[in-house]
Amino acid sequence: MSNVETKPVDMRCGAARDGERPAGAPRVDVLTPRDVPLGGPRAMTVRRTLPQRARTLIGAWCFADHYGPGDVSETGGMDVAPHPHTGLQTVSWLFTGEIEHRDSLGSHTFVRPGELNLMTGGHGIAHSEVSTPRTTVLHGVQLWVALPEEHRHTARDFQHHVPEPVRVDGAEIRVFLGSLVGITSPVPAFTPLLGAEIVLQPHASVTLDVDPGFEHGLLVDRGDVRLADVLLRPAELGYAHPGPGTLTLTNDSDGSARTILLGGTPFGEEIVMWWNFIGRSHEDIAKAREEWQESSDRFGVVEGYPGDHLPAPALPHVSIKPRRNPPVH
Repeated sequence: MSNVETKPVDMRCGAARDGERPAGAPRVDVLTPRDVPLGGPRAMTVRRTLPQRARTLIGAWCFADHYGPGDVSETGGMDVAPHPHTGLQTVSWLFTGEIEHRDSLGSHTFVRPGELNLMTGGHGIAHSEVSTPRTTVLHGVQLWVALPEEHRHTARDFQHHVPEPVRVDGAEIRVFLGSLVGITSPVPAFTPLLGAEIVLQPHASVTLDVDPGFEHGLLVDRGDVRLADVLLRPAELGYAHPGPGTLTLTNDSDGSARTILLGGTPFGEEIVMWWNFIGRSHEDIAKAREEWQESSDRFGVVEGYPGDHLPAPALPHVSIKPRRNPPVH
């Protein structure tokens, strides 16, 4: 998905709540989303929890958009024209609906609920995303992963994986990246990562063994969920600091709750993220933008999309500065 904010460098501070917590439980900060229109005459609005000034990354996860459920007869659905990416991977995960994906590798596939579509931008790739005529309600998440310096110019790639659900203590878990509850995704990653959908039955509680070196983020799609003893409401993302070897999730709702659990080792590098590019300097971004505007071979061509590619917004008048997470106090 493209970041089509007209001022993509602006990031609002998120809220944080942290009360008394049980011994051994992680410190949890709560990040609240901001609404971002994706553009067009009937702009589809997404709720963005990463990045923001309170937190740029969780592991290598650097971008989280949460959208829907939206009736496409009213919203117009998703129609994102061909657009570029550098220095990152895109992770598409749907709850309902279907999206047609085309990219400059020649991939032409469909994003469906419970199926991972992971695209590696590396040095440069372009793709389009369009909800299909079969879609009545569109609902899902779009996530980005920052590539480390040694891999950020890697070749473009596309992976598709359908994880099997595992049931543990009133929870149904689909592990799409990394390892959890004895399941390991076959999809390779460039840094240690975790990505999983967790659906909790009403008032169910599950304690998960996790890597104590990971930081984690829990994005709530529906229901009221406690991460450790911190309440998260729909569209909020709870950030759990590294240290504890377990995470406890509890559904406080009378209905089922659905969440996305993200994790990874802290990403020690500074990044520059602007529009759909990740680099390490303003010059990296400016060069990528110029090459996209000039239809450089760096990004290739997306075949089959009935329209023009998405033009890049104007660069800011000031140098784009590198960002990293704020220090932990």
